[in-house]
Amino acid sequence: MSGHGPVLPMSSHKSGPLRGVAEVPGDKSISHRALILGALSVGETQITGLLEGQDVLDTAKAMQAFGATVTRDGAGAWSVQGVGVGGFAEPSNVIDCGNSGTGVRLIMGAMATTDIAATFTGDASLNKRPMGRITEPLALFGAQAYGRQGGRLPLTLIGAAAPVPVEYRLPMPSAQVKSAVLLAGLNAPGQTIVIEEEPTRDHTERMLRGFGAELTVEDTPDGRIITLTGQPELRGQSVSVPRDPSSAAFPVCAALMVPGSDILVPGVSQNPTRNGIYLTLQEMGADLVMENPREEGGEPVADLRVRFSALNGIEVPPERAASMIDEYPVLAALAATAEGTTVMRGIKELRVKESDRIDAMARGLEACGVRVEETEDSLTVYGVDVVPGGATVQSHLDHRIAMSFLCLGLVSRDPVTVDDASPIDTSFPIFEPLMAGLGAQLSRDA
Repeated sequence: MSGHGPVLPMSSHKSGPLRGVAEVPGDKSISHRALILGALSVGETQITGLLEGQDVLDTAKAMQAFGATVTRDGAGAWSVQGVGVGGFAEPSNVIDCGNSGTGVRLIMGAMATTDIAATFTGDASLNKRPMGRITEPLALFGAQAYGRQGGRLPLTLIGAAAPVPVEYRLPMPSAQVKSAVLLAGLNAPGQTIVIEEEPTRDHTERMLRGFGAELTVEDTPDGRIITLTGQPELRGQSVSVPRDPSSAAFPVCAALMVPGSDILVPGVSQNPTRNGIYLTLQEMGADLVMENPREEGGEPVADLRVRFSALNGIEVPPERAASMIDEYPVLAALAATAEGTTVMRGIKELRVKESDRIDAMARGLEACGVRVEETEDSLTVYGVDVVPGGATVQSHLDHRIAMSFLCLGLVSRDPVTVDDASPIDTSFPIFEPLMAGLGAQLSRDA
């Protein structure tokens, strides 16, 4: 079971050209943060373009459980009446974060410096994911965590009664860990400092400043140093959520694979900490043009014009991994159709996502007749003239694995079936109708 509903097998079939406009949902990372920062603010935050996937809806429920008033005003339009920094109330029930690693880790950070306790759980996939990388730095503030072996959920977090500011160097590139520490630092006196050797997505820093926090970012030879002054009064804001570049990668890659395709994906975030996939696709020879660049809600956005392209395999620079970590599964699917070899290194973080994504993609590609090689932190895909397909692939309760193989099936000789596509609702609830509207041949097998 997916944890959110019945199992949903789905197949994709060889399709004709994809054509039309693909209006992908709002950015998931920004949607989570808008709800959480709205709840930590004084006054009302109005959000437009919110992703209404299950992951984000679970975060909205969590903010209500901590005392904020969260209201849906219309499609993608939400309002949050906040309780202020340090104003979280102790929830009366367990906080279920479903499938969302981002949600649970950011929420833990947001409550870690308030003198309350909360118990967190999730679905079967989330409860396998490591939380020690979050609870260890939160312990430096004075928070205490009690979870299953390995720090896994279900887990009870007791917030610090007398929090202290911390200086923390990230042991691995992780926007989730960075954001959790910064959110915890909001209710600690003095300055909380986070140092990251490799820049990761910076939505939290941008949004904290937008809500009124005093925060500086300095690039030094020792890394990027982020300094947050604690105990600000955050003020409710109007947040316009741009379209998710990670979600956009699926119709973009599908269009690049399917001969004759020509699609437009409007209003996609081009945040430089998130656009690694698009740089990579262009290096592979993609006919991918950023039209009408502009700024919306403090984020750079552009309309993406994408046409079918004969792609060549490349070696993706490992230092680019942080800016495209969620897009490696669909890149691996695309690489199966490219000429030559595509090498992806520095991606060990994929081992601890919703699934072990290196293993999941490798096994699925092999089942579809594509040769791969893997190491602990790399995946090499050898392109073929025609992907045989004809396999049933395990999604491992992972939305990105499911969508990646459904895109691959659009150009495979024989259909590709995903054993359970229901997790797609966590991040891209309109994936099926959106792709079908472009001309993709998808079928439900339940």
